[in-house]
Amino acid sequence: MKASELRAKDIAGLQKEVSDLLKAHFGLRMQKATQQLANHTQLGNTRRDIARAKTVIAQKQREAKGAAK
Repeated sequence: MKASELRAKDIAGLQKEVSDLLKAHFGLRMQKATQQLANHTQLGNTRRDIARAKTVIAQKQREAKGAAK
């Protein structure tokens, strides 16, 4: 998922996205552990998507905090 797509969402939507990505990442880790995962790059991509979403959440929270002053 691109950062521009994430910036279009609100904070609640982003937190839901992070939750969904964490569940997907857990599923991929279980598939890897049971040697059912064919494409190992999915793990890294999911991890990067989680980080990207968390970064956008932090940016939006900083903006909201700055606007409140």
